[in-house]
Amino acid sequence: MTDSSAPASSVSIVIPTLNEEENIDPLISQITACAVPFLEILFVDDHSTDNTRGKIHDLARTQPIRLIEQDGADLGLAGAIMSGARAAQGEFLLVMDADLSHPPERINDLLAPLFAGTADLVVGSRYVKGGSTPGWPVWRRVVSRAGAVLAYPLTGLHDSMCGFFAIRRSRLLELAPHTSGFKIVFETVVRAGGTLRVREIPIAFRERVRGKSKMSFSVALRFFFRWLRAMFQHLARGSYHREKGGSVNSATEALHQKAPGK
Repeated sequence: MTDSSAPASSVSIVIPTLNEEENIDPLISQITACAVPFLEILFVDDHSTDNTRGKIHDLARTQPIRLIEQDGADLGLAGAIMSGARAAQGEFLLVMDADLSHPPERINDLLAPLFAGTADLVVGSRYVKGGSTPGWPVWRRVVSRAGAVLAYPLTGLHDSMCGFFAIRRSRLLELAPHTSGFKIVFETVVRAGGTLRVREIPIAFRERVRGKSKMSFSVALRFFFRWLRAMFQHLARGSYHREKGGSVNSATEALHQKAPGK
């Protein structure tokens, strides 16, 4: 069991980026101001065309910051996170967005249950008591909520699409080694098959102040339909495995019935 005073050297913060030049400095300042314990911050950049990489390189001269360049890869957000996870040196991972929508002041609250050994995965949730999405338009709230509701029967999470979470590095690499696309928390929880102790911590998911948002109604709809497709794929795979398992179990029972003394 890990003590609640786990050393800072045990945490790697993984932050995917795409054209976040204006947010890099304030994000690092906020993380530092919150006295977050960390060994390193890994920015995983996906073809930024602004000065995002230049900002990161400047900060890396004086702080424990590294840049992983995703050029040539098309793995999506989850794939970028997994690239960071594989390169990380910490025992624990804290994953967050670069656009300041995830509150740095809640990082310590996400890490505390891992340090104490009372949880295996801690998710920052918009949809538990105390969580919120201030400034969101109605259409975005509806699409996000619908996806969360559909995923709940498979995950038991109120917000399995949030990208603000903490987990032991070895567990993430074990459960989601080839994950790509956008649904990393969902994939991890489903693949764990109920073996993860999961906690949700309420957060206020803030709208970005700097830079241009990549979210629009059309993007949200595409995201939602991809989410539905992922849901159906998981359900189909689960049904297939249950059928295969049933056949194996039936054959095993038949053998037992034929065996002497049974």
